[in-house]
Amino acid sequence: MKPILVGIAGGTGSGKTTVARKIMENLPIGDAICIVHDSYYRDITCFDAKSAAEINFDHPDSLDTSLLVDHLIRLKRGEEIERPVYDYTTYRRLPTKETVCPKSVIILEGILIFAERELRNLMDIKVFVDTDADERLLRRLKRDVLERRRSLESVMSQYMKTVKPMHLEFVEPSKRWADVIVPKGGENEVAIAMIASRIRSMVEGTSGYAQPIRITN
Repeated sequence: MKPILVGIAGGTGSGKTTVARKIMENLPIGDAICIVHDSYYRDITCFDAKSAAEINFDHPDSLDTSLLVDHLIRLKRGEEIERPVYDYTTYRRLPTKETVCPKSVIILEGILIFAERELRNLMDIKVFVDTDADERLLRRLKRDVLERRRSLESVMSQYMKTVKPMHLEFVEPSKRWADVIVPKGGENEVAIAMIASRIRSMVEGTSGYAQPIRITN
């Protein structure tokens, strides 16, 4: 059976990573891998000598989605890939790459993955993590300031200039493509358990292809 590809989308700070991790914890050990769309950011040298402050990192064009599509197709064929490694502090791809081996379940995470038709067409299950905008902003601030060593002023400027507008233009409308909408992010243990159960049954070949379901509470 071909690997099951599960897409997990949602706004910045919505809890996508937590949902992905908890789904994997509900699957047999070693059965799943997680691919993050952010790993496929284009190197800053691809932006015509623009500074980081001038680049809209929340627009689909900032990501090398064609490479990601190629990698996912290869993983679904049972082939290894060499995933790029992106440095968020320098906005560059590192010379080293990470070898990723195919697994029964491939989880793809990213804010813009449902906005790209080529990616959507590869997915067997599409999950949208729906979290309050204020909570998402607070999580973004904490991550970028503490983990990525950016100033509070630069994070807030980026949020108002590109993050929020791009969320309204691309991320929020892409919710319509979701099979499952999960409110409250990683705190929604019931939804996560149901999704993991569905994935397990698909891997075991007992339920065929994914049928759209909607979890709203």
